[in-house]
Amino acid sequence: MLTGRAFKFGDNISTDQIIPGRFAHLRSNLPELAKHAMEDAAPTFVARVKPGDFIVAGSNFGLGSSREHAPLVIKMAGVKAILARSVARIFFRNAINVGLPVLLCHTDNINDGDELEVDLKAGTIRDITSGSQLTFSKIPEIMLHILDEGGLLPYLEKYGDFKL
Repeated sequence: MLTGRAFKFGDNISTDQIIPGRFAHLRSNLPELAKHAMEDAAPTFVARVKPGDFIVAGSNFGLGSSREHAPLVIKMAGVKAILARSVARIFFRNAINVGLPVLLCHTDNINDGDELEVDLKAGTIRDITSGSQLTFSKIPEIMLHILDEGGLLPYLEKYGDFKL
């Protein structure tokens, strides 16, 4: 069970907003790059986010260039999962590869600051603040295993192959 606060964003949050291009020189220093996660979408995000919190977004989260570090710096900032109406396919795959769950669901009724409880296996989100409950598309078993191990590389290091 994951619990944390919602940080609400709108539609079309690009990888340029997640990792501004002016910080590209920090790609080899991920802890420093993570200090700038979401800076162009919400300048105080890194100062306010706590381990276990969630990004809640509208449609088309993570669009733009692949910037494989984008989901990684979000995770390094403390975010436990991203809830969005839709995400760019390459962002989705990169997020799973680094062990960051991306949950596709209706996010309109989740407000900034709401306390959420997410059950990855059951496919449910409980908004503790409002008392409402949402569902998201079930995560395939293999992806749950990858997420449990912290990403694709740790999974492959442990198992050496996919156990389908």
